[in-house]
Amino acid sequence: MAKNTDNTAEIGFEEQIWKAADKLRGNLDASEYKSVILGLIFLKYISDKFDERHQELIDEGDGFEEDRDEYTYKNIFFVPESARWSVIAKSAHDPEIGKVIDEAMRQIEAENPKLKNILPKNFARQELDKRKLGDVVDLFTNVQMAEKGDTRDILGRTYEYCLSKFAEAEGKNAGEFYTPACIVKTLVEVIEPYKGRVYDPCCGSGGMFVQSAEFVKRHQGNIESLSIFGQESNPTTWKMATMNLAIRGIDANLGPANKDTFFDDVHKFDNFDFVLANPPFNMKDWGGKDLKNDPRWEFGIPPEGNANFAWVQHMIHHLKSNGRMGMVLANGSLSSQTGGEGDIRKAIVEADLVEGIIAMPDKLFYSTGIPVSLWIISKSKSQPGKTLFIDARDMGTMVSRKLREFTDEDISKVAKAFDTFREGKLEDEPGFCKVSTIADIEQQDFILTPGRYVGIKPEEEDGEPFEEKMARLTGEISKCFEESNRLQEQIKKNLEAIGYGM
Repeated sequence: MAKNTDNTAEIGFEEQIWKAADKLRGNLDASEYKSVILGLIFLKYISDKFDERHQELIDEGDGFEEDRDEYTYKNIFFVPESARWSVIAKSAHDPEIGKVIDEAMRQIEAENPKLKNILPKNFARQELDKRKLGDVVDLFTNVQMAEKGDTRDILGRTYEYCLSKFAEAEGKNAGEFYTPACIVKTLVEVIEPYKGRVYDPCCGSGGMFVQSAEFVKRHQGNIESLSIFGQESNPTTWKMATMNLAIRGIDANLGPANKDTFFDDVHKFDNFDFVLANPPFNMKDWGGKDLKNDPRWEFGIPPEGNANFAWVQHMIHHLKSNGRMGMVLANGSLSSQTGGEGDIRKAIVEADLVEGIIAMPDKLFYSTGIPVSLWIISKSKSQPGKTLFIDARDMGTMVSRKLREFTDEDISKVAKAFDTFREGKLEDEPGFCKVSTIADIEQQDFILTPGRYVGIKPEEEDGEPFEEKMARLTGEISKCFEESNRLQEQIKKNLEAIGYGM
């Protein structure tokens, strides 16, 4: 059994799970053992929620503890007796533990149509070390003894934590399923989805929805006031999103299966209060040549070789008349003129839809070091005819040699700027923010790069009088020249000593 089970809690538990996952990995790629760990987290979560309701029914004494309907009407998955965690825990160090878990997954899917073909069933494979798998099962068993927070909160955080670590391990492929939490949180804090219908057409593992729910909680709201809709083309990622949201207690409509958003829009006839998305950057083979007459292209036909403005227009198309959206785009979308992109951008600006553009710093993603920008689009702007430009490229904190984090303080500064802007009280701050009109943007040929608008941050005065500073600097450079001359003479002498006089 894992040690220190009497104080397992929060981040400590998350790190323990990740360390266990790392040991379990063996010769498996991160993309393969990801489903093992995330599948176990999900299995433990639904079993805990079932056990909690099971005990309630036993206490009521009416004999309904095995009645499936007593669980489903409370949005709790029914877990057959032989698939419950107590059975799995007892088999933790049995050589057949992999088969036990696979069978539990099959039985749970059979009892719960929502989970059909969602759960991983690859625990019995030979490459998976069964002794280490048993150790991980022990560790999950111990989460019931956590002193702080309920198991849903702890397991939900653990799921997100492991997603981020898997993203770090997978590198360039991580963009398919994970958007860094700091970027998602920035978007959520700016568009403020207090209540209504929230949509992500390329939802990855569901991070936008998780942060939307967290936003509502932080502001003392009720997550029941949010309706979640999404779509994802990658089958494995779609399954991860389904499990991630279920662990968080978020009821979501992600379509009946993974689908291509452009060719099989599962929410084709729906409109939404909020749209949040991090679409694939500069997607080339998106099928544009077969969609030239699509009604979504209100502002112009997107180029066949780049889907950036196909995503933008798809999302605007699904936005309600008073809706607001936030999306991540590669910086090229701010200024590109190729394939008609400049004309599409111009039309969107002239329609007064661009509420704000945020230039983010580089190195925020596991998958790429390039900087990105956040587009804030609104169909009912608080400040009509105006756009807020924010240059946050110098913000953030390096957490490793390759990775930067946009901190809570950074996010708060950006979100506060938008709040003040919407109130009509924001003052321009050179180097950080500028409120511009459509006429201002037209003068810049409808290029939306924030640096063009916010200008340069003024240098701070150091208080040293000019004459004194010049005298000091002149003296310092004179000493540098003297040292340079001395070194030149020394080099000449050294060369002469070995027969190479100058």
